[in-house]
Amino acid sequence: MTDHPRDFETMLKTLRPALHRYCARMTGSTIDGEDVVQEALLKAVAGREAAGALDNPEGWLFRIAHNCALDFLRRRKRAGQMGTEEELAMVAAPVMPDPDIAAAGLRTFLRLPALQRGSVILKDVLGHSLGEIATITEASEPAVKSALQRGRARLRELAAEAEDAGPPALSEPLRERLTAYVEGFRAGDFDAVRAMLADDVRLDLVATLHRRGKSEVGQYYGAYDAARARWAYAAATVEGRPAMLVYERAVSMDAPAYFVVLDFEGGQVVRVHDFLYARYAMEGAVVRLV
Repeated sequence: MTDHPRDFETMLKTLRPALHRYCARMTGSTIDGEDVVQEALLKAVAGREAAGALDNPEGWLFRIAHNCALDFLRRRKRAGQMGTEEELAMVAAPVMPDPDIAAAGLRTFLRLPALQRGSVILKDVLGHSLGEIATITEASEPAVKSALQRGRARLRELAAEAEDAGPPALSEPLRERLTAYVEGFRAGDFDAVRAMLADDVRLDLVATLHRRGKSEVGQYYGAYDAARARWAYAAATVEGRPAMLVYERAVSMDAPAYFVVLDFEGGQVVRVHDFLYARYAMEGAVVRLV
C-alpha cells in the first residue's frame, strides 16, 4: 500500500488521530501531543524512501512517534519544565484492553515510566497486540507484558488519588487580551483582531497549513468572517494556556467543536494554533472557561 506516494499520504492522514491519542498521553498534553505528531510525520516523510519495503507500515509509524515522544520528554526535562528520571525510564519489566484505564486523564498517564505508559496506551487505548507493542517500543514481549501489568496497577492506584488543582488562572492582563481577541470574533470585527497580531506572528492551522507574518496570517481570518453565522466563541484556557473555544451553532452550544490556542507576548498575539481540522484534540483536553 505504501509503495505509492498517494497511498503513503493517505495512511498518514488516516492514522493521525490515533497517533495523537498516543502522543497526547505520552506527553500528558493534547497540545504538546499534536506538536509531537507533526514532528513524527515530518520524520516519516523524510525517512520513507530509506526505510524500503515495510511489512508493518503502521508499526513503523508508531515507532517513530514513540521515539519522538521520548525525545520531546527529554528536551522538556533538560529545559526544566517538567519530568523526572522515572518519567524517562524504560522499565524492562490476561492482556485484554481495559476500558477504565482507557478513560484515564492525560496527565495521569504521564506519571507512569515510559515503557509502562506506552504499553498501556497502545493496548488499552489503541488496541494493539503485545507483538505490535514490542515492535513499536523496541522491547521484548515479556517486558511489554510486565510493563502493561505494572502500568495498569499503578493507574488504578492513581485513579483513587485526589486530582490536583490544575494549572493556575490567567493573569488579569492576559485574560483581558484574550477576552478582547474573542470579542473581536463575536462582533465580526476582524480588523480589530488583526491589529492584535505581532509582526512575526505564526499560524498553525493544524494538519492543513502554516503561515508566518502579520500580512499572511491576517488572511486566515477571512474564512471566519465569511462563516460568522456558523460559529460561536468563548474565552477559555486549555491546559492552562489562553484559548478560544469554537462552537458549531447547528451542532451544539454546550460542547465546543474545537479550540484555538493563542500565545501572547507584550500584549500581542505571537502564535495562533487552530485545531479546526484536528478536532480529535478535544478528547482529554483540560478546558476551563475564563
